[in-house]
Amino acid sequence: MELKDLKPALVWNLFDQITKVPRPSKKERKIVEFLLNFAKTHQLETKKDKALNVIITKPATPGKENLQTVILQSHVDMVCEKNNDILFNFETDSIQTYLDGDWVKAKGTTLGADDGIGMAAALAILASTDIEHGPITALFTTDEETGLTGANALDPDFLQGDILLNLDSEEWGEFCIGCAGGKNTLGTFTYQWEPAPQDYFWFEIQVSVLKGGHSGSDIHKGLGNANKILARFLYNLSKENPVVLSKIDGGNLHNAIAREADATAGIPIVAKEKTIVLLNILQAELLNELPAEDRNVQLNIRSVAAPAHSIDIKTGNNLILALYALPHGVMGWSFDMPGTVETSTNLASVKMKENQTIVVTTSQRSSTASLKNDIVDGTTAVFRLAGAEVQSTEGYPGWKPNPSSPVLHISEKVFQKLFGEKPQVISIHAGLECGLFLEKNPKLDMISCGPTVLGAHSPEEKLEIRTVEKWWAFLVELLKNIPQSE
Repeated sequence: MELKDLKPALVWNLFDQITKVPRPSKKERKIVEFLLNFAKTHQLETKKDKALNVIITKPATPGKENLQTVILQSHVDMVCEKNNDILFNFETDSIQTYLDGDWVKAKGTTLGADDGIGMAAALAILASTDIEHGPITALFTTDEETGLTGANALDPDFLQGDILLNLDSEEWGEFCIGCAGGKNTLGTFTYQWEPAPQDYFWFEIQVSVLKGGHSGSDIHKGLGNANKILARFLYNLSKENPVVLSKIDGGNLHNAIAREADATAGIPIVAKEKTIVLLNILQAELLNELPAEDRNVQLNIRSVAAPAHSIDIKTGNNLILALYALPHGVMGWSFDMPGTVETSTNLASVKMKENQTIVVTTSQRSSTASLKNDIVDGTTAVFRLAGAEVQSTEGYPGWKPNPSSPVLHISEKVFQKLFGEKPQVISIHAGLECGLFLEKNPKLDMISCGPTVLGAHSPEEKLEIRTVEKWWAFLVELLKNIPQSE
């Protein structure tokens, strides 16, 4: 069985087509061209703005012209993560999907169900000829995954509607009515090359086989962060012996929990045995501390030849101290919605650049603006104490929950009618574009929903097949029950 054999056939066929189009963040021209060709094929009106956001409009079916206009919104880009043993170019290659029981997965890479399945559902509604609905606008935004820049630059004319259905949630049976705002905070360390001590024991330490995941929706799970684990080892080593760094690298994306990290370091020969002892101790501690998903974590060390040059000792030490001291994980829980993370921060990546700098990227989230700014300031303080230059992105606003939302009440009724149970109503800790949409059109009534996607932003990403069929049935029925315009 293949994707095209699944039901609803139209949705899965379109999702299959989408997986074959490369669409990394900031490089979405190919998928935008796909959308424009789709609109042309189906004789639908379309517009594209300067940020490559696209809208495709479809008139109401006969007798439904007076219903409120519904905006079906999804983002076109995907997180591009792969396993190290996989040869794959996200700019040219098609995602290799396969069926695994009740799930759709990809071979060694992210699947792109976030938010390819949202795109597929919107396109299926546009292409269908047997669904009753009022006026429809399908909005496809760019560069959601690396800063919501498409939504931020969106032409307000693209948001002319009454109800917006964000098709970017990842747990079937949940209606999301709020989300966190976020910022990225970067610390830049400038170093000098020095002659590396040749009489040291030089080694490469690698942290790997961690699950990783979304830095918002998975942050409460206590998953291992490879950057924090690496920093912990180097800090423990440095308490009794000078540690010299020549290379360090960890993580990739600001919105992903780091799965892998490595460093090349040197210590005095007399501390060689101590290095192995500390490594074994840390490995045992992690097996006791980490959740079951991460108990296959591996800490591997191997001796290497002494390099010619190393990072100056002061900068190297400051970097180790900063990485160890930087907070990571849940900083606070919501009082208004118990069980919901309110504030968090992620130590996302550590990258050496060609201009003798090391850039450490962190990301902060909170549904309360003041707390978001507070954790940004706390992160900034750690960087400044370590002598780094600090820069924060402009960030994006949160979406304040509205439990009295009319479209929420309609959605709850439709859900209970179809499935005989009540949906969960939540506010999520991940970032959605809805806060930016409200800034541009404060009158929008919004909810977010979707099928079940697990492991988003990692090669473990998978899409639950049965929930796609249920979600589709819900969307079709909801469109029939949209109220009339006032």
